[in-house]
Amino acid sequence: MKIFSVHFVLKGKSDYKDLAPVFPSMLAALLEEIGQMPEEEEIFQMFVEMNVFDLERNHKPEGYNRKGKMRLIFPTDRKEFYLKAYNKATDLTKMRDVFKDILTSAGIKFDVVDNDRADFD
Repeated sequence: MKIFSVHFVLKGKSDYKDLAPVFPSMLAALLEEIGQMPEEEEIFQMFVEMNVFDLERNHKPEGYNRKGKMRLIFPTDRKEFYLKAYNKATDLTKMRDVFKDILTSAGIKFDVVDNDRADFD
């Protein structure tokens, strides 16, 4: 079964601030996968800094919500973030595994929920 959304729900004492050191790796992996890695390093660093600024203060960051085949969303209703595909041809299995590896290597505690609230409205 294809995966259209992957939710990473932070658990235990893990919090937004714990994502700050690994966010650049997560964003780079996402942008490479969707073919939106900026040619100019300054633009990539701008996206990183906008998000890490909030993460370091333990606040919900912006994520990456630009038009593309998938987005990185930080909802307001719980300590989580998720990847969501915006067409039925995109399978998030690879990105789920990449993000799981990054988070696990950083010692961040999380649960993964696939295809939760995955509508195509």
